[in-house]
Amino acid sequence: MPSREPSQLNLFTGAVSEPPPRRSRRAEPVGPAPVAEDVRALGERLPAGIHLGTSSWAFPGWTGIVYDREAAQATLAREGLLAYARHPVLRTVGVDRTFYGPVSSITFSEYAEQVPEAFRFLVKAHEVCTLARYPAHERYGVHRGQPNDRFLNASYAADMVVAPFVEGLGDKAGPLVFQFPPQDTRGFGGPARFVERLHAFFAALPRGPLYAVEVRNEELLTEGFAQALEELGVCPVLSVWRQMPPVVQQVLRTRALSARALVVRWMLPPHLGYEEARARYAPFHTLVDEDTVTREALAGVCAAATRQGLPSYVIINNKAEGSAPRSALKLAASIDAVLSG
Repeated sequence: MPSREPSQLNLFTGAVSEPPPRRSRRAEPVGPAPVAEDVRALGERLPAGIHLGTSSWAFPGWTGIVYDREAAQATLAREGLLAYARHPVLRTVGVDRTFYGPVSSITFSEYAEQVPEAFRFLVKAHEVCTLARYPAHERYGVHRGQPNDRFLNASYAADMVVAPFVEGLGDKAGPLVFQFPPQDTRGFGGPARFVERLHAFFAALPRGPLYAVEVRNEELLTEGFAQALEELGVCPVLSVWRQMPPVVQQVLRTRALSARALVVRWMLPPHLGYEEARARYAPFHTLVDEDTVTREALAGVCAAATRQGLPSYVIINNKAEGSAPRSALKLAASIDAVLSG
């Protein structure tokens, strides 16, 4: 056991006083968890263009997987990114907070300063860009159920979403994802009108960023949708979510392997909703329901993209199988097996 500093005699009272306590190890910054040699070797073999990561990084249940010690969620939100980005397989991360409100270029630059040069961020655009009508949820306050005049508003998106994303992240910017939640498509005129408005929206945005679109209404996966994205150089997002078709079908219907990059968000298993999955999988430290069908499909698509010289960005949610970093490791091993087979 480590030696303890001797007690000291207080010269004024004659009482024995205890030495000041040593600084607790918990007061030190969170560090990366030790990595097994086979995991490190897997990271070295994985092609540089394959970016696997998780939805956010502030999960206390990842102790021993990503982080070297227990820490509160608030602590990980402040300190965890630096440790997360040192994992040999985790080369990207999803920034979800931007879906609920824009953040400044300063915030983005603070993120960028904490990660290696090859690391990339997948950022979700503010939801007002993608909601035709505000949901009837209390968090929308007076706007609940009302039409949204910032839906596909290119001026708002350019100023409040694109500009801080580009200025703050610089070369570490990955895909900027415009996620269209499940909604009544009649609110924007149906699939054909949606394609027209989507085309006009992206045509008006600044050129350069890697834009991506995720829809969660299957009826929007039309031929016109695929053509518009291809013409604009915008990536379709393969959305692994229970109301969307299987990965391989989405690849074919969206022409995903003809885009500038492969973008995937693996969110939920086919049999559970979001809250059900959260309750079943928390605290997200182990794989509970392994989805080998989806994993192997994604491995094949990532391998195909790599062979075509396309970068891949795959974001995995804890609710996909139970533990996003463990899912990333399994997927990395599957991709490695396909590429070396």
